[in-house]
Amino acid sequence: MEGLSDNFIHDFIDEDISEGGRSEGKAIHTRFPPEPNGYLHIGHCYALNIDFGTAEKYGGLCNLRMDDTNPAKEDEEYVDAIKEDIQWLGFDWGDRFYYGSDYFEQTFDLAVGLIRKGLAYICELSPEEFRKRRGDVGVPAESPYRDRPIDESLALFEQMRSGALPEGAMTLRAKIDLASGNFNMRDPVLYRIRYIEHHRQGTKWCIYPMYDFAHPIQDALEGITHSLCSLEYEDHRPLYDWVIENCDVPSKPRQIEFGRRSLEHTVVSKRKLRRLVEEGYVDGWDDPRMPTLCGLRRKGYSPSSLRDFCNRLGVGKTSNSIEIALLEHCLREDLNKRAQRAMAVLRPIKLVITNYPEDMAEAFETENNPEDESAGHRSISFSRELWIESDDFMVDPPKKYNRLYPGNEVRLKSAYVVLCTGYETDGNGNVTCVTAEYDRETRGGNTPDGRKVRGTIHWVDARNCAEAEVRLYDNLFSDPDPDAAGKDFMQCLNPGSLEVVQGCKIEKMLEGARAPDVFQFLRLGYFVVDSRYSSADKLVFNRAAALKESTGAREARSER
Repeated sequence: MEGLSDNFIHDFIDEDISEGGRSEGKAIHTRFPPEPNGYLHIGHCYALNIDFGTAEKYGGLCNLRMDDTNPAKEDEEYVDAIKEDIQWLGFDWGDRFYYGSDYFEQTFDLAVGLIRKGLAYICELSPEEFRKRRGDVGVPAESPYRDRPIDESLALFEQMRSGALPEGAMTLRAKIDLASGNFNMRDPVLYRIRYIEHHRQGTKWCIYPMYDFAHPIQDALEGITHSLCSLEYEDHRPLYDWVIENCDVPSKPRQIEFGRRSLEHTVVSKRKLRRLVEEGYVDGWDDPRMPTLCGLRRKGYSPSSLRDFCNRLGVGKTSNSIEIALLEHCLREDLNKRAQRAMAVLRPIKLVITNYPEDMAEAFETENNPEDESAGHRSISFSRELWIESDDFMVDPPKKYNRLYPGNEVRLKSAYVVLCTGYETDGNGNVTCVTAEYDRETRGGNTPDGRKVRGTIHWVDARNCAEAEVRLYDNLFSDPDPDAAGKDFMQCLNPGSLEVVQGCKIEKMLEGARAPDVFQFLRLGYFVVDSRYSSADKLVFNRAAALKESTGAREARSER
């Protein structure tokens, strides 16, 4: 897996650390500042890869900081989950773990400093009233409190902190430019009153800083050199720089924005993901259909496959939507190299080899991973009765169908060539059993006489196997862009996103499988032991990804 490739962010940093640059002689220091109001998702993984990857490239440091300035949404459960996900990905923040709320006292003092400089004032307009007075492009806003005396604003700010004023009665606003074409600079709110308990500070505070004020201060106090963030903060950069320039902070970080990467058939809004969880459309934040890192982990994704995916996306100034096929490709590339092979039959029908002795049993050697010689071989048992996939037999097949049908030969993987001689049905005409005869001269699948056998199918020994539940996951949303403007994402849900298959037959050796063991089930795809529901008494496998389809595979699928 290659690291983060050179990009425009690195160009800026190279400029900054060069002779005479703003960061000359400094170690590069970045940060990742998630809000602890939900679980990390694939979009966070992309940002993580940029923040930590940039620090790694320059031999610098990356802090982990919880942005807990909004107490209405935060929970320690999310803090623990965020730390676990980042460590799982292989990123390390060392002893540099912080909370935004660690800086509440310093942030308050810096706000007082702005008031003393005449750069902030107490405003009594409600948000609605201020919006009405905010003006338009080329039309200045109006604020009747903008020229409030400094001493009066200082006294009112103390009253806000002490809890003497009702929620929403007043705010602290920066005094910047009411005629600015960038509305973020039209006297933005720096502090608001909120009577709500904070998950760490309790009821110590009843005023809370806005993100646009708190974040640059936190960066500066931690000695961050480069604050890397997504493109929606580009219009906020003038305010970021204003705060840094006008507050008495010890360093001057530089904000650089990059384009987001969204994934097709996915939503990543925490509000929307929380709704899916709370209303029971998914099985928790770690449901394998969710774009959360814990969901992807439960589905079978590895840290290397996700970091490879992020590295392949590159870093640019525009936001792009990425086909989910690329994410799955990265997973397949990873698992193909390391996943042990096994045979499993998801929808079994019996295959009886009528000329094979009833009391006879054999063992065959087969490779554990043809991509890895060191993985060795395993022994698989064989007897007169086997399980095969129901769609590996057809009574009246179409052309180019190369599996079992009356009069046709197939190769049983690593065992024998068999000739289909007949079949049995139940009262509804469903095939329940297929009969065949084996050619004892073809042990190991060889044909000494050189005849061509076009089809090879997998199988499981019916007399020596285990049973499992298999969960087949598809995209949670059938629409490739469920988050588009004007769409109700809930109406885009895919009703067939999960199929639970019971009574699957698997190789006996899989009885010892435990999460997060992952296997390639021959001809079926990659499957991981489910970390929530699987147990020694009942094995449950989740499909991580189907095998990449060749033209022939697509043709075979279309025949079914």
